[in-house]
Amino acid sequence: MSQPSTTTTDAVPAYTEVDVSVLVIGAGAAGARAAIELAEQGIDDTLVLGKRGHGDAHTTWARGGINGALGTHDPEDSWAIHAADTLDEGHFVNDPTKVETVTKQMPDRLRELDDWGMAYSRTENGEIDQRYFGAQSFRRTAFAGDHTGESLLNTLIDRAQELEIPYREDVMITKLVSDGEQVYGAVGFDMDSGEFMLFNAGSVVLAAGGYAAIYNRHTSRDDENNGDGPALAYDAGAELMDMEFVQFHPTGMAVDESDPEWAPWSGRLVTEAVRGEGGRLFNSEGERFMERYSPDQMELDARDVVARAIAKEVAEGRGTDTGGVYLDISHRDADFIAERLPRMYERFQKLGVDMAEEPVEVAPTSHYGMGGVAVDAHGETAVDGLFAIGETMAGVHGANRLGGNSLAETVAYGVVAGQRIAERIDGPGTVPDDLRETVVEPQFADLAAMANTDGEYAVTAVFEALQELMWEHAGLLREEGQLDAGLDELDAVRQQASDMTTGSLTSESFEFAVDIGFMLTAAEAVLRGAKQRAESRGAHYRTDSPDTDDTWQRNIYYRQADLGGMTTHTEPVETPSAAVQAALDEGYELDYHQLE
Repeated sequence: MSQPSTTTTDAVPAYTEVDVSVLVIGAGAAGARAAIELAEQGIDDTLVLGKRGHGDAHTTWARGGINGALGTHDPEDSWAIHAADTLDEGHFVNDPTKVETVTKQMPDRLRELDDWGMAYSRTENGEIDQRYFGAQSFRRTAFAGDHTGESLLNTLIDRAQELEIPYREDVMITKLVSDGEQVYGAVGFDMDSGEFMLFNAGSVVLAAGGYAAIYNRHTSRDDENNGDGPALAYDAGAELMDMEFVQFHPTGMAVDESDPEWAPWSGRLVTEAVRGEGGRLFNSEGERFMERYSPDQMELDARDVVARAIAKEVAEGRGTDTGGVYLDISHRDADFIAERLPRMYERFQKLGVDMAEEPVEVAPTSHYGMGGVAVDAHGETAVDGLFAIGETMAGVHGANRLGGNSLAETVAYGVVAGQRIAERIDGPGTVPDDLRETVVEPQFADLAAMANTDGEYAVTAVFEALQELMWEHAGLLREEGQLDAGLDELDAVRQQASDMTTGSLTSESFEFAVDIGFMLTAAEAVLRGAKQRAESRGAHYRTDSPDTDDTWQRNIYYRQADLGGMTTHTEPVETPSAAVQAALDEGYELDYHQLE
């Protein structure tokens, strides 16, 4: 990586240039694992960028586990059965090749993390422990208590530091430098100093998370998972795919939002591991209602099934005063809960609730975008040199994601993308003069103009209006007229976004103003795709088209139209390999009652 240089002209603000062969945007598990792979392949000219401090990535919020067919408890498990479960949970609109890529890799990736010192929970004989997770045929979810994501990221950061991989924190990328055919770098600013930055890069890896926080009830922090990665790729000329599929986790915290102690926790994740360790759901009448919806798999049925069951209980008047239901694991000993679910136990204890003595209240919450950037088998987009991995990419999860597969995807595709880039790398990029004039410098001018503006609307008001719009019009239950109204309201929010009061480049309001731009792209794609997909499949449920339609076993792709605006087209899904089809034909299925 070359030393930065400063460029300035009379027409645009001064900006610093950095030359680098590979720029990784996003410092969570996917970005860290890609950078590690590049280093291990002998590439020493990589720079990882994070919007937050080192180690403060959304990966740390992934609690329950990471999947891989190790067979610690169930030796009959295999990568092919893992793939079959993933396709079945994704309602067969996953990309089978990407699914196989992940499931074949994961046993080795889990062992590799073990070799690097990951603090897994262990069996009595010292093996990596594995627990049940929803809709999985066997115990294949490896875990570190209920802080698996945190342990995973710490392990990857330690490994990256051993390899002396360069990292820069508190940098926000606002635009990729692309002519629609090839990427040449990225534009952004230092969130502490306000310094404008141009990164001249031979390859760019988007590992910037998903888009679940475009909803007002979500498991992320408000300043992450705003659609950065998909929106940056879309703006650069790449296609998006499957954006209509948004997973609503069944167990977000249901709280009294008038209570200042509880309000910040609204929608935050109560990990699936609580149910994986035997937690039970009850309505306000004391009924264990999953017996009516899924008598065989009960609380560990697919997330979309459990989430809709909870929503129905609440809608029919059997919910709690806070609009949720009860999740109860008090039949387990306190020592067991403290060992297996330490973060959850501690969180609720601090709020005055002892999980070993009483239930907690939960309700569905936006958790994960199954869609994202359309990529090939190696994580590369149709824009040469531009890769997308982790939650930023689409294809692995289909219409609904298996719990534990998100962390698996990050490390698997970090390796895959890193290997492909290493095969082709030929040094830092050079931004062509015409793109410097038409993309780079106008972007810096736009950012400078957006700072310290005095508009009619507050940034927070526009941000929250967009989130509320998505919850009301494209939430757990959808209908065509509702989606049309959402698109109309989105146009109004877009107009408000062009007339906001923002602070300086280093202010929180400026950061959120940039986020709103990303969120508008993601929200439009979700609304348009949900309207076009006139069926119900996985996490996408249309009340006016409640059945799954075999003719809709297709993926929706989103791209910029030649004359502006967003356009879509569909493509059929490929068929699984013979090995995976054989596993599907066997019909493996979790029997929940093994936990009783």
